[in-house]
Amino acid sequence: FFGSFFLFSAIMPAKKKQQKKKTQLKFNVDCTHPVEDGIMDVANFEQFLHERIKVGGKTNNFGHDLSIERQKNKITVVSDIPFSKRYLKYLTKKYLKKNNLRDW
Repeated sequence: FFGSFFLFSAIMPAKKKQQKKKTQLKFNVDCTHPVEDGIMDVANFEQFLHERIKVGGKTNNFGHDLSIERQKNKITVVSDIPFSKRYLKYLTKKYLKKNNLRDW
């Protein structure tokens, strides 16, 4: 019984490797309302994200895989590698707590 099982597994054709599509993840953080109320600085938040986002377990390791852009009151994070929205939300809440803005 076991001999036929091993023979069967050896006969199975090898699976072809499929090309993965490069998907680009894009996350937007709209800071318009806090900035208009004068309680938050977008440039400071962008700097915070640059310092804190980890790629491959290391900070300041963006390379060409990740970029952070700022247009007026919006921050856009563009990633060519897997990047979770939850991680971005975590860092945003951490920034708000650090600057005592979490109550707003």
